Amino acid sequence: MKNYSTSKVFAAACAGMAFFGVTMLSLAPILGPPNESVQGANALPSTMSIGIILGTILFGPVVDKFGYKWLLIIASVMALAGIQGLAHFQDIAFLHTSIAMLGFGGGILNGLTNALVSDIYDDDKRGGRLGILGACYCLGALLWTLLNYFIPDYRLPLNTMSVIMLLCILFFCFIAFPQAKEQESVSFQKTLGLLKYPALVMFAVVLFFQSGFEGVSGSFTVSYLDKYCQIDNATATLSMTWFTIGMLAGRLPLGYITKHLKDLGTLYLYLLTALTGVVLFYLYGNNVNMVYVAMTLIGFGVGATFPVVLNYIGSTFRTQSGTAFSIALFIALCGQSIMNRLTGWVFDNGNYSWFLFILAIALVAIMMLVPLAVAATKKVKGKN
Repeated sequence: MKNYSTSKVFAAACAGMAFFGVTMLSLAPILGPPNESVQGANALPSTMSIGIILGTILFGPVVDKFGYKWLLIIASVMALAGIQGLAHFQDIAFLHTSIAMLGFGGGILNGLTNALVSDIYDDDKRGGRLGILGACYCLGALLWTLLNYFIPDYRLPLNTMSVIMLLCILFFCFIAFPQAKEQESVSFQKTLGLLKYPALVMFAVVLFFQSGFEGVSGSFTVSYLDKYCQIDNATATLSMTWFTIGMLAGRLPLGYITKHLKDLGTLYLYLLTALTGVVLFYLYGNNVNMVYVAMTLIGFGVGATFPVVLNYIGSTFRTQSGTAFSIALFIALCGQSIMNRLTGWVFDNGNYSWFLFILAIALVAIMMLVPLAVAATKKVKGKN
């Protein structure tokens, strides 16, 4: 019997995902100030990546075995402590500790909130709610960007977000969450057993390319526009805001669109929109307005992949949804790391023109893998 309010739990998940949006962008506005006073601050992103990966690996088996509430609270407190550490850093060791806590808490929040929303909604509503959850990531990222744009002192935005997070943590403490899974469905042997399902592995590979696409576009678009298209850095940086706005616009109506086109049709519509954006980027890369249009289309187009794929995973592996999400998101993060390194090597060799081809290849790979993964989920459900 359900002992929780679905709307309150969903609101808690949305808050947690917004925190993750802040986490992912927390370093960008403040790397300048630390670099002026602390040598070695450029290594901080690597520390955050390690923290996010560890949090992603941990959350799944823990929420399946012990439930969501206390891990959500602990992860939020760790992210809050990390943000306060950034606001009051004194030396490089303190900064790395703060960033590790922020990344670890953020990694847990990302996976936990997706698994939580997957568990509290049935197949008819899950995809749309995951889309709204993903939109909250965009809202958190946009709020953080705007705070830092309008407030020059980076400490004030950090403290503002800390107050908001503290209020949300108090909210988490006073609401009920879904109980842990039945213990017979949670074991190390069954966790490893998930890897024998081609459906999970193929969807994880889809997210490998999706996360790689997002990582490459987020990390190298500005450099591509600046060094290859000869667009000034400030204008190039603004293009990423249009990417985030496009993703937000794509995720908000996702539930409505999936009702009419179903999951697979929706995913192809979005991916074709993203591919159209990449083609426009290739044809009109020297035109600032067209670049903004292209980035909006790309952001819109890649906005459906995570919600739709996680919907498939959540509906297929309900008894171990947290662990299944943990595996898929870990492989996704590996894709982001590998594709970032590959693109970095390409850029180091001066081959900036390859940038858009890398993005296009990732989209085509997703389009080819998705129908195979969907067919594999039907076999899993048939066995169950």
